[in-house]
Amino acid sequence: MSTILILGATSAVAGRIAELYGEASTAGQPHRIYLIGRRKEAVKGLLERLGEVVVGTDSVDFVDLPATELCIRKAYEQMGSFDCVLIAHGVIGDQLVSEKNIEEALSVIEVNLTSVVAQLVTLTELMANQPSGKIGVITSVAGDRGRPRNYTYGAAKGALNIYLQGLRSVRWGSGLEVYTFKLGPVDSPMTVDHEKNFSFSTVDTAAKKIVQAFESRRYVHYIPGYWWIVMWVVRWLPERVFQKLGFLSDR
Repeated sequence: MSTILILGATSAVAGRIAELYGEASTAGQPHRIYLIGRRKEAVKGLLERLGEVVVGTDSVDFVDLPATELCIRKAYEQMGSFDCVLIAHGVIGDQLVSEKNIEEALSVIEVNLTSVVAQLVTLTELMANQPSGKIGVITSVAGDRGRPRNYTYGAAKGALNIYLQGLRSVRWGSGLEVYTFKLGPVDSPMTVDHEKNFSFSTVDTAAKKIVQAFESRRYVHYIPGYWWIVMWVVRWLPERVFQKLGFLSDR
């Protein structure tokens, strides 16, 4: 039986991941799941859908760092250990506003970077004496290169990627495995105002790919996998070429 903590459980992808683990539990692979999300009613709805596989829930504003730490410690005390932790919360924010409004810029960074780092500090402390455990964090392909349409968000995710690289190196061989899931655009409530194109994946596809990735011994995954090729090209394009490609460098 495995113990699973999901932070940001009310996001569309994280909620579907919780459902997949619930379905696996029903099919004979028992799991105990603890859900922490920002929206209390949404957490309650997810609990009602999943049933007894959920052993605890909590709701918190993740930028409230002391309150979030208490929620994590409470979950650990109840479960006894974390076999698998998924950190899935984030916000895209308004890029144009963030370029003129300091509060908006810092809010995007606080949600996507600062709050996640704080959670990782607490989690690695709690899990340090376990013989094994997995922590996976959903970041974004936007963190691979600054683009005009989302570079405040991308900067936060890019910094988070670097933090996860360092954490993975420090914990290498300790039994604690650290996963980075670089998610491409997903057709979900988070992108409801975004024009959809072929690059968008579904919530179900993204969730299934992340669950599969958690079982691998490769620790950085592009979700879906074709984004590895796309972002390899985008990362290495010379600046003078990048700026001429409107689909990359335009708003």
